[in-house]
Amino acid sequence: MANILTNLAAERRRISPDKTAYRFRTAPGQWSERRWADFSADIDHAAYALETLGLKPSEMIAVFSANCPQMLITDFAAYRNRAVPVALYATSSPEQVEYIINDSGARIAFAGDRKQYDTLHSLVGKCPTLERVIVYGDDVEIPASDKSSMTFASLLALGAAASEMCRQEVDRRTAEAADTDLATLIYTSGTTGEPKGAMLPHSCFNACLKIHRDYLTMLSEADRSLSFLPLSHIFEKAWTYFCLYRGILVDINPNPKEIQDAIKEVRPTVMCSVPRFWEKAYAAIQDKMSRASGFRKKMILKALRVGAERNLRYKRLGKRAPMLLELQYRFFDSKVLSTIRRAMGVENGNIFPTAGAPLSANIVEFFLSIGVNIVIGYGLSETTATVSCYPEVDYQVGTVGTPIPHVKVRIGEQNEIQVSGPTVMSGYYNRPEDTAKAFTPDGWFRTGDAGYIDSEGAIVLTERIKDLFKTSNGKYIAPQAIESRLGEDRYIEQVAVIGDNRKYVSAIIIPAFEALKEYARRHQISFRSVEDLVNNSEIRKFFAERIERLQRGLAGFEKIKRFTLLPREFTIENGELTNTLKLRRPVINNHYAQVIEAMYC
Repeated sequence: MANILTNLAAERRRISPDKTAYRFRTAPGQWSERRWADFSADIDHAAYALETLGLKPSEMIAVFSANCPQMLITDFAAYRNRAVPVALYATSSPEQVEYIINDSGARIAFAGDRKQYDTLHSLVGKCPTLERVIVYGDDVEIPASDKSSMTFASLLALGAAASEMCRQEVDRRTAEAADTDLATLIYTSGTTGEPKGAMLPHSCFNACLKIHRDYLTMLSEADRSLSFLPLSHIFEKAWTYFCLYRGILVDINPNPKEIQDAIKEVRPTVMCSVPRFWEKAYAAIQDKMSRASGFRKKMILKALRVGAERNLRYKRLGKRAPMLLELQYRFFDSKVLSTIRRAMGVENGNIFPTAGAPLSANIVEFFLSIGVNIVIGYGLSETTATVSCYPEVDYQVGTVGTPIPHVKVRIGEQNEIQVSGPTVMSGYYNRPEDTAKAFTPDGWFRTGDAGYIDSEGAIVLTERIKDLFKTSNGKYIAPQAIESRLGEDRYIEQVAVIGDNRKYVSAIIIPAFEALKEYARRHQISFRSVEDLVNNSEIRKFFAERIERLQRGLAGFEKIKRFTLLPREFTIENGELTNTLKLRRPVINNHYAQVIEAMYC
């Protein structure tokens, strides 16, 4: 069968050559756009150039960059050659880059900016296979002494001047592409060890794209998507591919730190995101609500009650709300709720797929109440993203939805969620033993996530099995569930729950410093630094009271008994977070061993 990704650009060019394929944020408030005809031509030129440089079918190429259009051009040019693009997170350390290039055997690598170019250039000669670096950034000057590197503009020019024989060879490769061809390696985040390259053949993407086309019937070419998660992440990669496949305009934001501005400039109808985005938005809204005047606050609270009644009790279940309730909702929507959505930049929202970590049911219900259609889902790199998600109606908050069509889910030993279907990887690259461990004897993929399937057929996640720990009293604790609760609080930025083989649960908490500084000023708590704040007895008492409230409903043995406030965040650079912002618990336990021990003295 034909591979969708191999022929995607040419097909879209045939259907709508003058339609805008994507836009790219070049500066605050400025976006550059590209038509399908031009996008497809860029892909062809890049494909011809790569063949001229000796790229062979099945060969790996490394892509080390923040989000930019060139990443997509590179991917689709590789597919035209039956080659395999391997994306690295823009935040990867030199050691991680070296590991992945050596593991994948990449001979050609693409760099986004100066820092990424410097890293890759330093690895030429050090990594046995790496021979050439191609630089996306126009502002990166390549020294004359560097004969192994070239600019992306030069690559396109090389392709534009390619011989007829070269063009025919690329066309031949495209025609011979098979769904068994490897499309990409997605390297896992490696929370407890070296990352592994999940092998996703084109058959996985063929199935994924068709399933989502048939399942997400609320989407159309009238939608527009804002891409801000890394394109090296399977969630954003698969979602962006899907949008391009459906003819949905994609706005590419290169800097995730500028998402709050970008979203207000674009006003997207769809956007995939991780829970932390919604946690921060929720905290900001809650902070503004807490400072609203008496009448305004009453209006907001009434609007939220009406929104919850209408959207959770009726709309969520596919039912028509009673006329009086509907009229009340329209009034409060026009006066209050639409104002909140507009301030966020999501007033045109259709759906907002969200996955990657737990998101508190309270936060989900809040956004649904104000008319922001968050669609919670679940998936992994090894399953080409989506395993399950909320259907359009009749879903349960607190679950991660029901399995998508053609994907099967069952519960195995230790309550492990196991998956079977056409979107599951073929294995881990160069790791036959890890591949064997990842599958059951009858061929189901072991996700490593614990959970259960409720009476409605929806999946409820409980914990990552490897994160589950047992106190010295023999009680099992799911740290992510507790961390998700605390993540609701506008004064908490990050939290790591501790307790494995300990007599009680403790936590390391990093405050949301700007919010905390404002609190301190309002309450006349003097400080000169964040160190002063985290060591202040009044601030500690303040956090203790908030943590106690957030833990209502938990069993006594699950509750945090002691905590430490830290003056700095966990970071990717220090190895405490993965590139997908998951906690690396062993690293945190090592870095803060003395802090942790002090909570048990």
